[in-house]
Amino acid sequence: MTTPRDTRPVVIIGGPPTSNGDLHIGHIAGPYLGADVHRRYLRAAGREAVFASCTDDSQTYLVTSAARAGLTPPELVEQSTENIQRTFKAMGVEVDGFSPTDDGYKALVYDYVKRLYDKGKLRLRKVRLPYSENKGEFLVEGFVGGGCPTCLADSRGGVCEGCGHPIDFDALIEPYSVLDPADEVTYRETEIMVFPVSEYREQLLAYYEERGPAWRPHVLGLMRELLAGPLPDFAITYPVKWGLPAPFLQTPGQRLNAWVEGMPASMYCTEYALRRNGKPVLTDDDAWLAENDARVVVFMGFDPLFTWGVVHVAELMALEGRYVLPDTLLVNEFYELENEKFSTSKGHVVWARDLAAEVPRDIARFHLNLTAPEFARTNFSRAALEKVAGERLVAPWNELAESLAKLTAEVGGENSGLPVSTEAAERAAAMVSRFALNYELEDFSLSRAADLVVQHVERLRAATARTLEGNLDQEVLRGRLGDLFLELRALIGCASPILIDLAARAANAGGFDLRITADAFDITHTTAFAVPPLEYPPTSEV
Repeated sequence: MTTPRDTRPVVIIGGPPTSNGDLHIGHIAGPYLGADVHRRYLRAAGREAVFASCTDDSQTYLVTSAARAGLTPPELVEQSTENIQRTFKAMGVEVDGFSPTDDGYKALVYDYVKRLYDKGKLRLRKVRLPYSENKGEFLVEGFVGGGCPTCLADSRGGVCEGCGHPIDFDALIEPYSVLDPADEVTYRETEIMVFPVSEYREQLLAYYEERGPAWRPHVLGLMRELLAGPLPDFAITYPVKWGLPAPFLQTPGQRLNAWVEGMPASMYCTEYALRRNGKPVLTDDDAWLAENDARVVVFMGFDPLFTWGVVHVAELMALEGRYVLPDTLLVNEFYELENEKFSTSKGHVVWARDLAAEVPRDIARFHLNLTAPEFARTNFSRAALEKVAGERLVAPWNELAESLAKLTAEVGGENSGLPVSTEAAERAAAMVSRFALNYELEDFSLSRAADLVVQHVERLRAATARTLEGNLDQEVLRGRLGDLFLELRALIGCASPILIDLAARAANAGGFDLRITADAFDITHTTAFAVPPLEYPPTSEV
């Protein structure tokens, strides 16, 4: 196995999902499966890692979703949080800590904002905001729609989902109310607290000049585009009714912008996860302190990249060395359904929990990994899942399992202490090294890792078939069988971050652990075991 590029403790953040509904497969195939696979790999490689997340309960999108569902926002938060956690479990996304947005959470948010304020990093500014004349309310973020001034696509306030550019307070083209498009929208001036992002432009430029190959081209391209010109002020408060009350005397009755919670939320859920795992922590932001030198990676979608990649990084810079800066923002593109964008309002959606109920979750995880939207939009279709999983994974794996069972029977009861050749150990090491390239952040790729599983299943299937047809004497057969089982163990370990249930059953049957370390397969003898099959009877309903 290649030497790890970075052995610092890793803090993995799954971008907090907005608690305005359950998760569909686009959400899972994006940040959460990637975060889960990376954490499972690091643990299997003997490295220290924690994966944490929480719900984003203050978003204005939650208010509009609750209104459409006939619920109050708190009712929708409770319902959605339960559904999201059930979906994670159903899909095998193992979050070490999914923290509540409790009093401790709120205290850390206020502490974070107060640090920025006390250091003089926030400003009181007069801005023009969209305003509903009918309701007498300001319309911001998810409350208001209109044309993006950069790409002209229909957008919401704040950031354009299409191009990723921020939209200044009064810059939407032909704004309209999301909840009542017929409502007259005007502009009114008001004072809010802002964070002047442009003051950190030079520091941000230096930060992105240092980013390496782990950062995907679309991310760096957008950053170059954004940082080439002036950056808009970022709203810390808004004159709205939903969200955490703003703590500033200068902005009475206002609420904190939900996006302000991103960094302190990440810190709080990290400590929540560490405590659940029995790790001693001193403060709720302990793991993120610069002195503890953690490597932070955030798995996220493309659309909030300005906030996470510019605003949040600038906030951490403004706190003058207290915290580590994110090492990597691992950003995915959009995942489509039958070549169209997911749409819950139109019923064009596959809920992740439903998919896990219809097919074994290993099959679902394999296909979502293989088709992950890493560098461009990719597509999910049920027909493709059935064909690809059935033909490329299930059938060759089960043929491999059956052939190994026959070979094991041919050597009688002497299935322990099977000799392993030096060449087989070298092949196992090469396999581990190749998988590691795709699991490490420097070249992280769910798709290539899943494709490697397919490649090695077929290679071992073919090698086992040749051995079965070879009419070998017992001594040679035992040697070949030992080699095959060693390489199979290596494959199972390498595939364990993806095929979690198959790997667990195989490890239990074979009495081995799922380590993926340099010395795990440097052995001279191994043992045959009953290889569990992959059960996936395709049906027309899947």
